[in-house]
Formats: sequence, structure tokens, C-alpha cells
Amino acid sequence: MAERSFAKEVQKLKLGQGETLRCEGILAITKALLECGVGYVGGYQGAPISHLMDVLADAEEILSELGVRYEANASEAAAAAMLAASVHYPIRGAVTFKGSVGVNVASDALANLSSSGVTGGALIIVGEDYGEGSSIMQERSHAFAMKSQFWLLDPRPNLQSIVKAVEDGFELSEASGTPVMLMLRIRSCHVTGSIETRDNIAPPLSVKAALSNPQRDFSRVVLPPMSYAHEQDKINNRWPKAEKFIMEQQLNERFGPDRSQVGIVLQGGMYNSVIRALQRLGLADLHGDTQVPLYVLNVTYPLVNDEFLKFCEGKESVLVVEEGQPEFIEQGLSTMLLRAGSTVRLFGKDILPMAGEYTGQVLLEGVTGFLRKAAPELLSGQVLAPNSVAPSFPDLSASVPIRPPGFCTGCPERPIFAALKLVEQELGLHQITADIGCHLFATLPPFEIGGSTMGYGLGPASNAAFGGGGERRPISILGDGGFWHNGLSSSIGNMVYNRSDSVAVIVDNHYAAATGGQDLMSSRAESKSKSTNHPITKALKGVGVDWVRQIDRTYDVPKMREIIREALTTDYDGPKVIVASSECMLNKQRREKPLRNKAIKEGRRVEAPRFGVDEDVCTGDHACIRLSGCPSLSLKKLDDPLRDDPVASIDQTCVGCGNCGEVADAAVLCPSFYRVDVVHNPGWIEKLCTRFRIQIINWLQSRRQRGKLEFVEL
Repeated sequence: MAERSFAKEVQKLKLGQGETLRCEGILAITKALLECGVGYVGGYQGAPISHLMDVLADAEEILSELGVRYEANASEAAAAAMLAASVHYPIRGAVTFKGSVGVNVASDALANLSSSGVTGGALIIVGEDYGEGSSIMQERSHAFAMKSQFWLLDPRPNLQSIVKAVEDGFELSEASGTPVMLMLRIRSCHVTGSIETRDNIAPPLSVKAALSNPQRDFSRVVLPPMSYAHEQDKINNRWPKAEKFIMEQQLNERFGPDRSQVGIVLQGGMYNSVIRALQRLGLADLHGDTQVPLYVLNVTYPLVNDEFLKFCEGKESVLVVEEGQPEFIEQGLSTMLLRAGSTVRLFGKDILPMAGEYTGQVLLEGVTGFLRKAAPELLSGQVLAPNSVAPSFPDLSASVPIRPPGFCTGCPERPIFAALKLVEQELGLHQITADIGCHLFATLPPFEIGGSTMGYGLGPASNAAFGGGGERRPISILGDGGFWHNGLSSSIGNMVYNRSDSVAVIVDNHYAAATGGQDLMSSRAESKSKSTNHPITKALKGVGVDWVRQIDRTYDVPKMREIIREALTTDYDGPKVIVASSECMLNKQRREKPLRNKAIKEGRRVEAPRFGVDEDVCTGDHACIRLSGCPSLSLKKLDDPLRDDPVASIDQTCVGCGNCGEVADAAVLCPSFYRVDVVHNPGWIEKLCTRFRIQIINWLQSRRQRGKLEFVEL
């Protein structure tokens, strides 16, 4: 069950010539693909383009009507390899995944694709989430474009430019016989606006039709001596064709006056922020009319030598706005100026930060610093717009703790790590490696389990060096998403082949939960177009894992602890794998809440479990918090002067999973916790019984009150 359904929105993809589509970037990209006659699409989910996969999945019926093949690929490598269909056939194909980790995974396929070249247009749509909104290591996809010589587009972040970039990308790919990468930042993916639509186009040659006339050309196979010819073809033919197309079609843009002593070269994706900085300096208006010439690189690779040098004519200084490091663009432009013998002074990372996100304030300070050095007269007499000077904020780092991501309320992964922590208290600390996914949050307090992560599905492989036996067996964590992505072969297969005496815990929450709740091969949900309900345990036994344990309710902390202890103490010498399975609570709530609310509205009887803490019984030990960390658990100060320590308290976000009580004592529910079942729309018998209970309770309370010893002040 995906995080968000686009079932209604995808109907807008049917809009035709001259109509207006108001939407966000993700839907606009999909519409552009259909208008360009794409023949097949695929990809792997990952922020910030997870929703693009969700849109494609919801639009599968529309795609099928046009003869477009949609594939939810097993990994980014599988998605990139899918573009092989465009090597011999004049079919436009597009795949999407997260960058730069997605490009890392897909690099082998991308390198081979770029070497052989393409006949049809091949477009890789990469979600680039560099900066503070990112969930990955801070790297850029630019290096891969340079390494393999596929062209990189970075359009201005508005819907018209993004839609145009999709068409430009296909045409550039076909004109130069080279795959093209379209880079979209977080803001571009979710920017909203309006575009004028065109009719959707069925692919001139569908993948089904191509099967009736198979094509072969051994000169495109990446083997010597053809691979040597491929490199020469890139440099001597494809690159010049790409430069010619970029210049003739004016893919890069120029704004501002033709003559000026200064200018700014910028990535297309940075356009809005640069214009905003110039607006705050009084050098541009709300419509983007600027007094400082701008050279906007909607194509950041390859850089076009003649185009750049022409922009520099008559200028004394140029600023390069390039977010991230290393400064690939700045280095390339510097080389062009040096070889041309130009005296233009190039500014860049000496003015702007080498690393880190270029926020509005960073660019304001950078552009201001550049103009003060290169053209101070542009700033003289200018009155800075309100808030143009960096506001002064107090340093709260010492008093306000950081807020890293954490498990959701009721997450079934929390009790797994509570049980593991309890076992470690008994057997001692173990070498533990983590993996990509929600379970990575266990490396943070209160669990602090696992100290490294090497890639999606590589948790057990990360412990390979420790798999030869020792005083304590190493433990590795792996999610169901990572298992099907790369873990089955690279991690589990590696453990089996090398007879690793280690333990792997596979966290099976039924979905690719961290990327938005997409279905997997092991998902329990029935799918109309995908094959699900393939147990992980069968796959494990199929590759040779003999010691396998399955637990279908991770909230059972005592059982979870018992299985982990068994894996760490058994005499069995070989890989030991525990599959800990419970449905993702977030997805479960997404599915059940609407049904429950509908039933309540219709007057049907509904029970909803809730947990609470008896303040009179709670000792203030707080083991429930230390071994749970649930967001619904907090502390409450009592009015009782004889009790200084705060007690545990459960707020209204509780989903009734019961984990907090379970972990307080892994054998029985902590006595201070109680469960109540809230009944909506009760029957008449229940109402009668409730009234009777209230009367009995009131009578008992009044009787107790009468028996109390009271002190009267004389």
C-alpha cells in the first residue's frame, strides 16, 4: 500500500491538445513522458522521486492503453539495464531512481549503456536530494555523467522547464546516440503550477511490435575491440553532435543585458534561488528581469565551450553558482578560459561554500560578496530589501537536543531491537551492522544498535570480515526491501557460500516501508498486476540457509528474545537467519483508519484498543521508555508531594500495539499498564451493562470514602 494514492490525479494525464493541467512536478513529468511517445518506463522508488513510481503504478491502465510497458524494477541496476531496449530499437525509454545512491547501484548498467550508445531516446530521471533535506550521504550524480559520458540536464525548477527538459532529453539522446540523465531536486519534484498539455502519443514502435523483428549489431556489444571504438565514437561523434544540438535548440538560456562587466553562470536548478538573491539586492524584479546577465545551464554536462566563451565576451568577472562538491563545472569553465587565453576572472567556491546546500541566505551573501569585489557600483545606492541581512539567532545547540528521525508510533520494528538489547544485557555486546531502511533508526537512542551501513541490502555483507567465528557471533540487520533489492545474492548468498557463522535478522514489515510503502515480492497484499505472497523463508532455504526461524508477531518480546538468544548460543555452525515479521503500523493505520471511521459514521459497532498507565502503580522506573522510545510515551509530573519522580504517561497518539508494556518486563505486561477497548456505537446491552458498572463503582467509591479517616481542624 503506497504512502499516497494518485488514482484521481492520474486521470488528468488524459488531457489533450490545448488543455490546462494544474499539478505538481511529479505528475507533469509523467504527462511529458506520454506526450513524447515513450515506449517503456520503469524504475525503483526512493526520495524525492518515490511518488513518480507511485504515479506510474496508478497510471498503469492508461499506459497500457497507449501500448507503454511499465516495470517496477527490483533495483536501480535492473531499471538501468532495462534501457537496453533502446540500444538497437528506435523506442524511447525512461527509468527513474534516487541519486546518487541509485546511480551507484546502477553504475555498471549505465556504463555499458553509455559505451554501446542508443538508437532510441534513453532518459534516466534522477531524484537529487543533496542538502539538508537529504536522507543519504552527500554526493552528486554529476561525477557519473562525466565518468561515462552521458549528458546531464538540470532544468530550471518550474513546470514548463521541467516538461520541456523531458522532450529535450529524448531528442538530445537520439541526436547524439547517448543516454541522457535528467536531474530533479526535491523542490522541482514537488513544485506546483500549470502547463498547457498536448495529446498523448502512442510509441511509433512498441516493445511488443519490436519482438516480431529482432535486431542485432555486434558492433554495439561492449567487448574488445568494439569497446575501444565506443570510446572514440563518444569523443569524435557523439560529443560534437550533442554540443551542436544544445546550441541549435538553445537548451541553455541567457537572461539579462547583453553587455555588462559581470555575469553569473548557474545550474538550472539554482535559478529560482539566484533570482531571489538578485531581487533582494534590487537587481531583479518579480518577473525575473535581471540587471546582471545570467547564463543558465539547463545542460550541466557537457559544457559547451563556444557558448560559454561568447557569454564571457566583454565581461571582466563571472561567478559560477554550483551547488555541491567537487566543483566540476567551475573546473571545466576555468579550463575553457585558460585555453582561450581569456582574462575574465572566474569566481566560484572562493566566494560560495565548497560544500552544503545553497539556501537563499547563502546565495544572498555569496552574490553580494561577488558584486562587492567585481562590480561594487551595482550595489552603491541600492537599498536592501527587508530581511536581506542575515538575522541574528541565539545558539540553541547546547540547550536544544537534535531531533534525528525515529520509528513511528506502534512500529513493529521497535520490539525487535528491544529484544536484541535485552539479549545483549544477558550475553554481552555484539558486533552489529545495520542496513538501509527504517530499521537504521535503531542505531540511534534509545537502542544504539549497529554502527555502520554500507548500502541497501548489504547489512550481512558488511559483517563478512567477522563471520569466521569468535567469542560472540556477529549480528547483521536487513530489511525485506533490502533483501529483495540486493540482499538475497550479495548478503545471504555470500553468507551461505562462505559458511559464515553469524546471525542475520531480516525485518519483514510487508512493504518497502522507508520509501513510501510500495509492495514487494513478500507483501501479503494481493496485487492485480504484480506477483506477491512469496515468503522470504522459502527464498532463504532455496539458496541454502538451513537454520531459519520465522516469527509472525514481533510485539511478542519474550519470544523475540528467545529466538535471538537461540541464534547466538546454538551449536549450529553456519549462517543463522531470523525473519521477524509484522505489518508496518503506518501502512496498517492508512488502511484501517478510513474503514474504521466509515464504520463509525455509519453507526456500526467498532472496538479500538488503547493503553494507559496507572499512576498509582507506576514506580517511575521508566524501563518502558528506555527499551521502547515510542513517541506516544512521555513523562508526567504528579501533584503528590511524596512522589518526586515523574511517572510514565501515554498520550492520544497511541495506536494500541502494547509494545510499551511488553518491554517493561519481557515476560508479562508491566502491572502499571492497562488496556481498554474503546467501543464506538455500542449496543443496548452494552449501554445497560455500562450504566450498571458505573453505579457499582460509584457505590464502592462512596463506601470507601466514608471509611476514610478524616482530620478536622479545631
